[in-house]
Amino acid sequence: MNSVTMRHHIIYILTFLLALVGCRHEDSTPSVEGFLLSEVGYPQAILYDGTYYFTHQSLGGERVDLFATTDLNNLAEVPRRTLWSTEHDGMTHIWSPEIYRIDGKWYVYFEADDGNTDNHQLYVMECADADPMTGTFVMKGPIQIYSEWNYAIHPNILQLPDGRLYLLWSGWPKRRTETETQCIYIARMENPWTTATERVMISKPDYEWERQWINPDGRRSAYPIYVNENPEAFLSPDGKRVIVLYSASGIWTTYTTMGMLTAPASANLLDSAVWTKHPEPVIPPDTVTYNSITNVYLVPSVDSTQTFLLYELKRIEDGNIVRDTYMKAVEWSADGLPRL
Repeated sequence: MNSVTMRHHIIYILTFLLALVGCRHEDSTPSVEGFLLSEVGYPQAILYDGTYYFTHQSLGGERVDLFATTDLNNLAEVPRRTLWSTEHDGMTHIWSPEIYRIDGKWYVYFEADDGNTDNHQLYVMECADADPMTGTFVMKGPIQIYSEWNYAIHPNILQLPDGRLYLLWSGWPKRRTETETQCIYIARMENPWTTATERVMISKPDYEWERQWINPDGRRSAYPIYVNENPEAFLSPDGKRVIVLYSASGIWTTYTTMGMLTAPASANLLDSAVWTKHPEPVIPPDTVTYNSITNVYLVPSVDSTQTFLLYELKRIEDGNIVRDTYMKAVEWSADGLPRL
Protein backbone atom coordinates (compact mmCIF):
# COMPACT_ATOMS: atom_id res chain seq x y z
CA MET A 1 0.00 0.00 0.00
CA ASN A 2 1.59 3.32 -1.09
CA SER A 3 1.61 6.45 1.06
CA VAL A 4 -1.29 8.11 -0.80
CA THR A 5 -3.53 5.09 -0.36
CA MET A 6 -2.53 4.87 3.29
CA ARG A 7 -3.51 8.52 3.86
CA HIS A 8 -6.88 7.91 2.20
CA HIS A 9 -7.52 4.94 4.50
CA ILE A 10 -6.57 6.95 7.57
CA ILE A 11 -8.87 9.82 6.54
CA TYR A 12 -11.71 7.37 5.91
CA ILE A 13 -11.25 5.71 9.32
CA LEU A 14 -11.09 9.05 11.15
CA THR A 15 -14.19 10.28 9.33
CA PHE A 16 -16.04 7.10 10.27
CA LEU A 17 -15.01 7.36 13.92
CA LEU A 18 -16.04 11.01 14.09
CA ALA A 19 -19.41 10.10 12.61
CA LEU A 20 -19.88 7.47 15.30
CA VAL A 21 -19.03 9.97 18.02
CA GLY A 22 -21.45 12.46 16.51
CA CYS A 23 -24.23 9.87 16.42
CA ARG A 24 -23.68 8.91 20.03
CA HIS A 25 -23.73 12.57 21.10
CA GLU A 26 -26.90 13.22 19.13
CA ASP A 27 -28.62 10.17 20.61
CA SER A 28 -27.74 11.19 24.18
CA THR A 29 -28.95 14.77 23.82
CA PRO A 30 -32.65 15.44 24.63
CA SER A 31 -34.58 16.55 21.56
CA VAL A 32 -35.53 19.90 23.09
CA GLU A 33 -33.98 23.12 21.84
CA GLY A 34 -31.89 25.44 23.97
CA PHE A 35 -30.26 23.12 26.53
CA LEU A 36 -28.61 25.15 29.30
CA LEU A 37 -27.80 23.06 32.40
CA SER A 38 -28.07 19.42 33.44
CA GLU A 39 -29.65 18.37 36.75
CA VAL A 40 -30.80 21.92 37.47
CA GLY A 41 -34.41 22.80 38.34
CA TYR A 42 -36.47 25.86 39.23
CA PRO A 43 -34.56 28.24 36.92
CA GLN A 44 -35.17 31.97 37.35
CA ALA A 45 -33.43 35.06 36.03
CA ILE A 46 -33.86 38.79 35.61
CA LEU A 47 -32.19 41.13 33.15
CA TYR A 48 -30.74 44.33 34.61
CA ASP A 49 -28.48 46.80 32.81
CA GLY A 50 -27.44 44.24 30.20
CA THR A 51 -26.66 41.45 32.66
CA TYR A 52 -28.70 38.39 33.53
CA TYR A 53 -28.79 37.42 37.20
CA PHE A 54 -29.70 33.75 37.35
CA THR A 55 -30.54 31.45 40.22
CA HIS A 56 -31.94 27.96 40.63
CA GLN A 57 -32.64 25.33 43.24
CA SER A 58 -29.43 23.58 44.26
CA LEU A 59 -29.41 19.84 43.73
CA GLY A 60 -29.59 19.00 47.43
CA GLY A 61 -31.56 22.08 48.48
CA GLU A 62 -28.59 23.16 50.57
CA ARG A 63 -27.91 26.71 49.44
CA VAL A 64 -28.93 29.75 47.39
CA ASP A 65 -26.54 30.39 44.50
CA LEU A 66 -26.40 33.41 42.18
CA PHE A 67 -24.84 33.69 38.72
CA ALA A 68 -24.21 36.74 36.52
CA THR A 69 -23.77 36.61 32.75
CA THR A 70 -24.50 38.59 29.61
CA ASP A 71 -25.41 35.37 27.78
CA LEU A 72 -27.60 32.69 29.36
CA ASN A 73 -26.13 30.12 26.99
CA ASN A 74 -22.82 30.09 28.88
CA LEU A 75 -24.25 29.46 32.36
CA ALA A 76 -22.28 26.22 32.66
CA GLU A 77 -19.02 28.22 32.60
CA VAL A 78 -20.12 31.06 34.91
CA PRO A 79 -18.80 31.03 38.49
CA ARG A 80 -21.41 31.07 41.23
CA ARG A 81 -21.76 33.07 44.41
CA THR A 82 -23.41 31.33 47.36
CA LEU A 83 -25.67 33.78 49.20
CA TRP A 84 -27.18 31.49 51.87
CA SER A 85 -26.84 27.89 52.95
CA THR A 86 -28.05 25.31 55.45
CA GLU A 87 -25.27 26.43 57.78
CA HIS A 88 -27.36 29.50 58.64
CA ASP A 89 -29.78 29.12 61.57
CA GLY A 90 -30.20 25.37 61.02
CA MET A 91 -32.26 25.86 57.85
CA THR A 92 -32.93 22.87 55.60
CA HIS A 93 -34.76 22.26 52.30
CA ILE A 94 -33.73 25.63 50.83
CA TRP A 95 -35.80 25.60 47.67
CA SER A 96 -37.00 27.74 44.73
CA PRO A 97 -34.93 30.94 45.09
CA GLU A 98 -35.79 33.99 42.96
CA ILE A 99 -33.99 37.33 42.58
CA TYR A 100 -35.59 40.74 41.94
CA ARG A 101 -34.59 44.39 41.63
CA ILE A 102 -37.14 46.46 43.60
CA ASP A 103 -36.88 50.20 44.26
CA GLY A 104 -33.14 50.31 43.69
CA LYS A 105 -32.25 47.29 45.84
CA TRP A 106 -31.76 43.56 45.30
CA TYR A 107 -34.02 41.00 46.92
CA VAL A 108 -33.69 37.22 46.91
CA TYR A 109 -36.69 35.15 48.00
CA PHE A 110 -36.61 31.46 48.90
CA GLU A 111 -38.29 28.87 51.09
CA ALA A 112 -36.83 26.78 53.90
CA ASP A 113 -37.79 24.83 57.03
CA ASP A 114 -36.42 23.40 60.26
CA GLY A 115 -36.11 19.85 58.93
CA ASN A 116 -39.85 19.20 58.79
CA THR A 117 -41.17 20.08 55.34
CA ASP A 118 -44.57 20.84 56.90
CA ASN A 119 -42.95 23.91 58.45
CA HIS A 120 -41.89 25.68 55.26
CA GLN A 121 -41.71 29.46 55.45
CA LEU A 122 -40.82 32.16 52.92
CA TYR A 123 -37.64 34.15 53.46
CA VAL A 124 -36.21 37.24 51.79
CA MET A 125 -32.74 38.81 51.78
CA GLU A 126 -31.93 42.41 50.86
CA CYS A 127 -28.82 43.90 49.24
CA ALA A 128 -28.51 47.70 48.99
CA ASP A 129 -25.23 47.56 47.06
CA ALA A 130 -25.08 48.06 43.30
CA ASP A 131 -23.64 44.64 42.45
CA PRO A 132 -25.40 41.59 43.95
CA MET A 133 -22.40 39.43 43.08
CA THR A 134 -20.19 41.34 45.54
CA GLY A 135 -22.63 43.25 47.78
CA THR A 136 -23.81 42.32 51.27
CA PHE A 137 -27.14 40.50 51.65
CA VAL A 138 -29.04 41.00 54.90
CA MET A 139 -31.72 38.55 56.03
CA LYS A 140 -35.03 40.38 56.44
CA GLY A 141 -36.58 37.37 58.11
CA PRO A 142 -39.50 35.10 57.31
CA ILE A 143 -42.49 36.72 55.63
CA GLN A 144 -45.66 36.49 57.69
CA ILE A 145 -48.28 35.54 55.11
CA TYR A 146 -50.97 33.96 57.24
CA SER A 147 -51.97 34.96 60.74
CA GLU A 148 -53.03 31.43 61.75
CA TRP A 149 -50.05 29.56 60.36
CA ASN A 150 -47.15 30.49 58.12
CA TYR A 151 -46.72 27.44 55.82
CA ALA A 152 -45.77 28.56 52.28
CA ILE A 153 -43.60 27.50 49.34
CA HIS A 154 -42.49 28.88 45.97
CA PRO A 155 -42.40 32.67 46.48
CA ASN A 156 -42.88 34.86 43.40
CA ILE A 157 -43.00 38.66 43.08
CA LEU A 158 -45.15 40.75 40.74
CA GLN A 159 -44.50 44.49 40.49
CA LEU A 160 -46.83 46.51 38.27
CA PRO A 161 -45.85 49.75 36.49
CA ASP A 162 -48.08 51.76 38.87
CA GLY A 163 -45.96 50.56 41.81
CA ARG A 164 -48.30 47.88 43.18
CA LEU A 165 -46.24 45.04 44.62
CA TYR A 166 -47.63 41.53 45.14
CA LEU A 167 -46.38 38.27 46.55
CA LEU A 168 -47.63 34.98 45.11
CA TRP A 169 -46.96 31.53 46.57
CA SER A 170 -48.34 28.04 47.07
CA GLY A 171 -49.81 26.99 50.41
CA TRP A 172 -52.47 24.98 52.20
CA PRO A 173 -55.89 26.29 53.23
CA LYS A 174 -55.19 24.66 56.59
CA ARG A 175 -52.58 22.32 58.04
CA ARG A 176 -52.89 18.88 56.46
CA THR A 177 -54.45 16.06 58.44
CA GLU A 178 -56.51 13.85 56.13
CA THR A 179 -55.84 15.45 52.76
CA GLU A 180 -53.29 17.84 51.32
CA THR A 181 -54.33 20.56 48.90
CA GLN A 182 -51.83 23.10 47.62
CA CYS A 183 -53.38 26.31 46.32
CA ILE A 184 -52.11 29.53 44.75
CA TYR A 185 -52.34 32.62 46.96
CA ILE A 186 -51.66 36.33 46.47
CA ALA A 187 -51.19 39.25 48.88
CA ARG A 188 -50.24 42.89 48.37
CA MET A 189 -46.91 43.91 49.85
CA GLU A 190 -46.31 46.94 52.08
CA ASN A 191 -42.62 46.58 51.25
CA PRO A 192 -40.53 43.72 49.82
CA TRP A 193 -40.50 41.84 53.14
CA THR A 194 -43.92 42.66 54.67
CA THR A 195 -47.41 41.76 53.49
CA ALA A 196 -50.03 44.50 53.71
CA THR A 197 -53.14 42.35 53.28
CA GLU A 198 -54.53 38.94 54.13
CA ARG A 199 -53.88 36.20 51.62
CA VAL A 200 -56.38 35.57 48.82
CA MET A 201 -56.72 32.20 47.09
CA ILE A 202 -56.78 32.60 43.31
CA SER A 203 -56.51 28.94 42.29
CA LYS A 204 -57.08 25.50 43.78
CA PRO A 205 -56.83 22.06 42.14
CA ASP A 206 -60.25 21.67 40.51
CA TYR A 207 -59.62 19.75 37.29
CA GLU A 208 -58.54 16.14 36.95
CA TRP A 209 -55.22 17.24 35.39
CA GLU A 210 -54.50 19.16 38.61
CA ARG A 211 -55.28 16.25 40.95
CA GLN A 212 -52.87 13.44 39.99
CA TRP A 213 -50.95 12.14 43.00
CA ILE A 214 -50.07 8.44 42.54
CA ASN A 215 -46.40 7.52 42.09
CA PRO A 216 -45.26 5.99 38.76
CA ASP A 217 -44.73 2.61 40.44
CA GLY A 218 -48.24 2.65 41.91
CA ARG A 219 -47.26 3.64 45.46
CA ARG A 220 -49.62 6.01 47.23
CA SER A 221 -49.36 8.40 50.15
CA ALA A 222 -51.67 7.96 53.14
CA TYR A 223 -54.17 10.37 51.59
CA PRO A 224 -54.70 12.25 48.30
CA ILE A 225 -52.40 15.17 47.49
CA TYR A 226 -53.75 17.74 45.03
CA VAL A 227 -51.32 20.36 43.78
CA ASN A 228 -51.23 23.88 42.40
CA GLU A 229 -47.74 25.29 42.97
CA ASN A 230 -44.83 27.32 41.65
CA PRO A 231 -46.76 30.38 40.40
CA GLU A 232 -44.86 32.70 38.05
CA ALA A 233 -46.59 36.01 37.32
CA PHE A 234 -45.82 38.47 34.53
CA LEU A 235 -47.45 41.09 32.35
CA SER A 236 -48.54 40.61 28.75
CA PRO A 237 -46.49 42.67 26.24
CA ASP A 238 -49.20 45.33 26.00
CA GLY A 239 -49.37 45.60 29.80
CA LYS A 240 -53.10 44.91 29.91
CA ARG A 241 -53.10 41.45 31.42
CA VAL A 242 -51.48 39.66 34.32
CA ILE A 243 -50.61 36.06 33.46
CA VAL A 244 -49.71 33.41 36.02
CA LEU A 245 -48.23 30.10 34.90
CA TYR A 246 -48.20 27.38 37.54
CA SER A 247 -47.44 23.69 38.00
CA ALA A 248 -50.32 21.27 38.53
CA SER A 249 -50.44 17.71 39.95
CA GLY A 250 -47.70 16.09 42.01
CA ILE A 251 -44.15 16.71 40.82
CA TRP A 252 -43.43 13.03 41.61
CA THR A 253 -46.04 11.79 39.12
CA THR A 254 -45.82 11.33 35.36
CA TYR A 255 -48.68 13.79 34.86
CA THR A 256 -47.16 17.05 36.06
CA THR A 257 -48.36 19.82 33.78
CA MET A 258 -48.59 23.60 33.43
CA GLY A 259 -51.75 25.64 34.00
CA MET A 260 -52.48 29.32 33.42
CA LEU A 261 -54.42 32.05 35.23
CA THR A 262 -55.17 35.50 33.81
CA ALA A 263 -56.57 38.76 35.16
CA PRO A 264 -56.86 42.36 33.89
CA ALA A 265 -53.83 44.31 35.11
CA SER A 266 -56.08 47.25 36.01
CA ALA A 267 -58.33 45.08 38.23
CA ASN A 268 -58.17 44.53 41.96
CA LEU A 269 -55.93 41.46 41.94
CA LEU A 270 -57.02 40.66 45.51
CA ASP A 271 -60.52 39.92 44.23
CA SER A 272 -60.52 36.23 43.34
CA ALA A 273 -63.42 36.84 40.94
CA VAL A 274 -61.18 38.74 38.48
CA TRP A 275 -59.00 35.68 37.89
CA THR A 276 -59.76 33.22 35.08
CA LYS A 277 -58.31 29.73 35.04
CA HIS A 278 -57.83 28.12 31.66
CA PRO A 279 -59.70 24.79 31.68
CA GLU A 280 -56.94 22.87 29.89
CA PRO A 281 -53.21 22.69 30.64
CA VAL A 282 -51.11 25.02 28.51
CA ILE A 283 -48.14 22.63 28.43
CA PRO A 284 -49.39 19.03 28.79
CA PRO A 285 -46.92 16.24 29.59
CA ASP A 286 -45.65 13.91 26.88
CA THR A 287 -47.86 10.83 27.23
CA VAL A 288 -45.24 8.65 25.50
CA THR A 289 -42.02 9.59 27.30
CA TYR A 290 -43.66 11.21 30.36
CA ASN A 291 -41.33 14.18 29.97
CA SER A 292 -42.95 17.35 31.24
CA ILE A 293 -42.21 21.04 31.69
CA THR A 294 -42.80 21.82 35.34
CA ASN A 295 -41.29 25.18 36.29
CA VAL A 296 -40.95 28.17 34.01
CA TYR A 297 -39.88 31.81 33.98
CA LEU A 298 -40.07 34.47 31.27
CA VAL A 299 -37.13 36.79 30.67
CA PRO A 300 -36.45 39.34 27.89
CA SER A 301 -33.56 39.26 25.45
CA VAL A 302 -30.80 41.81 26.00
CA ASP A 303 -32.13 43.97 23.16
CA SER A 304 -35.74 43.53 24.36
CA THR A 305 -36.87 42.26 20.95
CA GLN A 306 -37.67 38.74 22.19
CA THR A 307 -38.99 36.93 25.22
CA PHE A 308 -37.32 33.73 26.36
CA LEU A 309 -38.89 30.93 28.35
CA LEU A 310 -36.57 29.45 30.96
CA TYR A 311 -37.97 26.06 31.86
CA GLU A 312 -37.29 22.87 33.73
CA LEU A 313 -37.74 19.67 31.78
CA LYS A 314 -38.57 16.82 34.13
CA ARG A 315 -38.11 13.23 33.10
CA ILE A 316 -38.24 9.96 35.00
CA GLU A 317 -35.30 7.59 34.64
CA ASP A 318 -35.33 4.26 36.49
CA GLY A 319 -37.98 5.60 38.82
CA ASN A 320 -35.96 8.74 39.64
CA ILE A 321 -36.86 12.30 38.70
CA VAL A 322 -34.20 14.10 36.65
CA ARG A 323 -34.46 17.85 36.00
CA ASP A 324 -32.62 19.82 33.31
CA THR A 325 -32.90 23.50 32.36
CA TYR A 326 -33.62 24.76 28.85
CA MET A 327 -34.46 28.03 27.13
CA LYS A 328 -36.54 28.82 24.06
CA ALA A 329 -38.04 31.87 22.39
CA VAL A 330 -41.70 32.63 23.08
CA GLU A 331 -44.23 34.00 20.63
CA TRP A 332 -47.35 35.92 21.65
CA SER A 333 -50.90 35.50 20.39
CA ALA A 334 -53.04 38.41 19.24
CA ASP A 335 -54.82 38.49 22.59
CA GLY A 336 -51.57 38.84 24.55
CA LEU A 337 -51.04 35.25 25.69
CA PRO A 338 -47.77 33.32 25.37
CA ARG A 339 -47.76 30.53 22.82
CA LEU A 340 -46.20 27.70 24.77
